[in-house]
Amino acid sequence: MDQIRDDQSQRPKKLRYKIGDLLKAIGLAKATYHDERKRIAHSHDKYEEAKVQILKIAQRFRLRGRWTAGYRRIQMELDQIGLHLSGDTIRKLMRELNIQVTLYNRHRNGKYSSYHGTVGKIADNRLKQNFNEKRPYHVIHTDVTQVRLANHQWAYISAMIDEASQEILAFQIGISPNKELIVKTVEELITNLPDNAYPIIHSDQGWHYQLGYYTQKLADHQFIQSMSRKGNCLDNAPVESFFHLFKTELLAGFLPCKDIAELSKLSQEYVQYFNHVRTTLKTKGMTPVEYRNHALAA
Repeated sequence: MDQIRDDQSQRPKKLRYKIGDLLKAIGLAKATYHDERKRIAHSHDKYEEAKVQILKIAQRFRLRGRWTAGYRRIQMELDQIGLHLSGDTIRKLMRELNIQVTLYNRHRNGKYSSYHGTVGKIADNRLKQNFNEKRPYHVIHTDVTQVRLANHQWAYISAMIDEASQEILAFQIGISPNKELIVKTVEELITNLPDNAYPIIHSDQGWHYQLGYYTQKLADHQFIQSMSRKGNCLDNAPVESFFHLFKTELLAGFLPCKDIAELSKLSQEYVQYFNHVRTTLKTKGMTPVEYRNHALAA
């Protein structure tokens, strides 16, 4: 024990210097030192406000706990409130905030093909990939896709989207891509259209779009039927794009829905989000409903 005390007593003592002595030794004026301390204490991140706004925007587009807003959409939203930042800066700030997009581009829902050859009437392709309609309710795209459920059965989704506004005007889910599913989709569309709307209804050459019950339903309401070329998904790109977003943003990366009821609930929430919250460059930074109302009021 005495040996330990002797060793400790022999250790060199730490030297302490006054701040004035240190500043004198390095040739720094005391006033300069204190000014710098004040500057550091009161300095702030020049992107502090931008980060607040970026986080607020990203939260608005969050789905099922995942960040879905890329830097372009955030840049568009920032521009609208007068905060103009480069894409590189926004990406950097998103990394600092840890709000990068967390989506999975792969989904195991397969590609549904309703083409069974010519089983009825093939309509002319009136659009020819000219998807430039600016007026709501003038061109509407429709198609059917499939989603696998947890029990390995398929659910089928029939949707109709307005080319100009991107608004989902009809969305139906069934256990079969049958007449009932297609008729319910058309009837929902009719409910959501104004009385004076007589749009082009564009689809692929799926068997259900060729049959008399469908073509007659369109004719009864003075709708104009149009069809893609055989086997060319690009001819119906607007609705194909919606289905891709639907599966990527809402479903991919999660366990399959346990049944039709769960899929229907999630889908209804997504359609509401898509129409009333989600903004795009195509709709000039507006939601589909905002774009529709703005265009009709112009």
